[in-house]
Amino acid sequence: MRLFPKKYQVKANTIGYLYRNNIYEKKLTAGFYKIRDWKNRTSLICLPVTSKLLTITNQEVLTKDNVAFRFSFNILYKIVDGEKFLSQFPVKSKGLYIIEEAEHRLYNMVQIMIRNRISQYESETLNEKRNEITDLKTGEIINKALEFGIEIEEVQLKDLTFPRAIQVLFSKHLEAKVRAKSELENARTAVATARALKNASELMKNDENMKFFKLLETMTKIAQKGKHTFNFGDLNQLTK
Repeated sequence: MRLFPKKYQVKANTIGYLYRNNIYEKKLTAGFYKIRDWKNRTSLICLPVTSKLLTITNQEVLTKDNVAFRFSFNILYKIVDGEKFLSQFPVKSKGLYIIEEAEHRLYNMVQIMIRNRISQYESETLNEKRNEITDLKTGEIINKALEFGIEIEEVQLKDLTFPRAIQVLFSKHLEAKVRAKSELENARTAVATARALKNASELMKNDENMKFFKLLETMTKIAQKGKHTFNFGDLNQLTK
């Protein structure tokens, strides 16, 4: 039999859950407590009230077209219902085991759902949209986590890596697309230039002023090569 009260401490950013005879009794906020426990049958579990980050790395999955790749993701979560949370996992004298067990179960649940989602993409589509597919939080994940008393704040894709051989193929494919686009633009420019020259030629064909300027241009080029004498008759005849 204990003669003095049992002392408990609940640290900042945590909430304590007091058990007596292995039955939940009450909730304790941050502080120091003296609990009467003559038979030494009380225990305290402290759970964090702040958000926690869980990082899952090096997960392998197949795309829709059977190309293997690896990915990592982050889960940001917070315990919002401590009583429900504690009712889902084995309770021991310290809360660390409970957190580890909860994170392990959370990891398995989210991993399966993310695998099912990402595997719906073909490799080329997934590679092109890898920067767009970052937010992996879904209503299904949120609702499933709430059954554990957990609120999912974020599920973010951290990185996505294809095998080296596949990366080389993607690089060559991208290079070919860029080259084809460049060649198409060059072809369009050449067509536009040819069209403009043709239009200009049609304008010059029957325009008297253009013929006269062409004559002056020709005379200027001849004059640049030395001293010459030019005799003009009917200019209209010269420009025909």
